[in-house]
Amino acid sequence: MMNKNYYAVIMAGGVGSRFWPVSTKENPKQFHDMLGLGQSLIQNTFERLRQIIPEQNILIETNERYKKLVNEHLPLVADNQILLEPAMRNTAPCILYSALKIQNLNKNAVMVVAPSDHYIENEKEFVNNVQTAFLACEKEDILMTLGIKPSNPNTGYGYINFDKTNTEIKKVKQFTEKPDLEIAKKFVSQGDYLWNAGIFIWSVKSVLKSFSKNLPTMYQLMEEGKDKWNTNNESNFIFENYPKSENISIDYGIMEAAKNVFVLPVDFGWNDLGTWGSLYDKLLKDHQNNAIVNAKTLMLKSNGNMIRTQKDKKVIVQGLNNYIIVETEDTLLICPKSDEQNIKQISKDAEERL
Repeated sequence: MMNKNYYAVIMAGGVGSRFWPVSTKENPKQFHDMLGLGQSLIQNTFERLRQIIPEQNILIETNERYKKLVNEHLPLVADNQILLEPAMRNTAPCILYSALKIQNLNKNAVMVVAPSDHYIENEKEFVNNVQTAFLACEKEDILMTLGIKPSNPNTGYGYINFDKTNTEIKKVKQFTEKPDLEIAKKFVSQGDYLWNAGIFIWSVKSVLKSFSKNLPTMYQLMEEGKDKWNTNNESNFIFENYPKSENISIDYGIMEAAKNVFVLPVDFGWNDLGTWGSLYDKLLKDHQNNAIVNAKTLMLKSNGNMIRTQKDKKVIVQGLNNYIIVETEDTLLICPKSDEQNIKQISKDAEERL
């Protein structure tokens, strides 16, 4: 029997512009099968969470324009489980919205907030870690996050500095934004730093208490809708009031301000799938270290490439090393892997000029 007090919120409102041209504003990466596994990333996330959370307790937070895509990818999800943002306002307002909605359904709820587009290799370990965090948050007034044990001095992630104690759950000393390489090396060698995966766990009671203390204006604005949650008037209230929220992340607004923040160090084979390069790292490679999704390839003296095309496209590559080659119905991108951070800008240029 699953615990009816367990809830999840899947954050699915992002655009994933670094995965252009596959990920677009109309159809972002969470609605694509990026790994060639036969499931989109959001389907994969939903399946993972329903191993521990009743499926009717899994809410999807997304932008209004993606409602149809959510319905297509997750036909099991009822309309009352889809929280539509009328404006992009970062993560704090949408987490507050979901916590108030859940509180209205169940005052004893504990909830996990997870991105829709991450890859997790060891799902059994992930479920055990969430269970550990849920039990801790039911007992104490704490805000928790899962911190990934770093495998290298990655400069693409934020870091969490924790108190070295012999307890399983550690007190957070501070959050650090993405560091440069020298600082990242120092963090990893010290052994008291973890990657910030953006996965949060808390009781609705604790997180709402923290909102009322640390983001009081936003809390008062949304709290005015208390008699509208889970009724026909909810969407009108959100449509009118949500855009008035300040644009602030949960990290800045709550996690960095609160004093009762704890982290569980975890190691379940996590990848945030933020760029073509991070996808390349996760995929199986051929004998020349090429990662290939969907294409039928003939690779001649070509090493270390990331290739993704439409299904069964024949791709012949001669003498090309460490490139990203991505084809969609109407676009072909060929870009050195070393320039992958520029893809966001390249997609803007292409939009303006082509």
